Amino acid sequence: MSEIYEHFHPDEKPFVDRAWEWVRNSAEYHEVKLTDFLDPRQAFIVQTLVNRHPDVNIRLDGGYPEAERRRALIAPDYRHLESESMGLAVLSVTSGDQKFIELDHGDYMGSILGLGIKRDKVGDIHVLPTGCHCIVQEEISHYMNVQLRQVHRIQVQTEILPIEQLQTNVSKLEEMNLTVASFRLDGIASDAFRMSRTKILLPIKAGRCRVNWKVEEDPSKPLKVGDIVSMQGLGRFKVLEIDGVTKKGRNRVKIGKFV
Repeated sequence: MSEIYEHFHPDEKPFVDRAWEWVRNSAEYHEVKLTDFLDPRQAFIVQTLVNRHPDVNIRLDGGYPEAERRRALIAPDYRHLESESMGLAVLSVTSGDQKFIELDHGDYMGSILGLGIKRDKVGDIHVLPTGCHCIVQEEISHYMNVQLRQVHRIQVQTEILPIEQLQTNVSKLEEMNLTVASFRLDGIASDAFRMSRTKILLPIKAGRCRVNWKVEEDPSKPLKVGDIVSMQGLGRFKVLEIDGVTKKGRNRVKIGKFV
C-alpha cells in the first residue's frame, strides 16, 4: 500500500484505506459493495484502485450522465453491473408559496442535514422553478419523505419519484474577466473572491481549498483551463479560458463563478 499512498494527499489516507478494502474484499471474497455518494475526487480514487486489480469491476452512477456526486458499485469482474440497481431515488420538494423561488441549493441542503442525514447520503440537488429535485439513496428516501416539511421557514410537500423522472438544472456560471500577474492559485482566487492576496492565503494554508476536489495547500500552484476551485465558505469557480497577454504583460483569464 505504501506505493499507493504517494499518489494521494495525506488527508486522503483514511478514505484510500477504506476504498482499498472494498476492492480487496470484492476480489478475494466476491463481495459486492454499493457505496454512499462520492464526490468526484473520491470517485477518482476508487476508480484508480479498481484499475489496479484485474478481478474487480466498477460502475459509477449519480442518476444522470453529468452527475457530480455518484455512487460506486464495486463487484467481481464476472458480475454484469449495468443491470444492477444503484439504489437511487428522487425526492421532489414543492410548495405553493411564492417565496419558494428564492430558495437556493444551500437552503435545501441545510434543511436536509437538519434531519440528521449525512452529506454522503445525498447526491446532486437541482433547484427548479417550482422547488427542487434531490437525488438521494433509496434506503433513506422514505424517511426524508416523511420528515422534510420545512425549508428555510417555508412549508413544503415532498414526493418520492423514480430516478427516470429526475429534472435537472445545470449550474449557472457568472463569467468574470481577470488580468493576473501569473496563473498562481492565490492570485486568481483573490480576484475571483474579491479578497486581498494576504487574506486568501489563510483558507488555502488551512486546508480549506480544493482544486478539482483535491485539497490544495500550495498557494503557488498554477491553474489551467478546466480546473475547478472551491473555497470553503466562499464558493467555487472554474477556469474557462486563458486568453493571451496584455500590453503590460499581465495574463487574461476568464473564470466562471458557480451561482
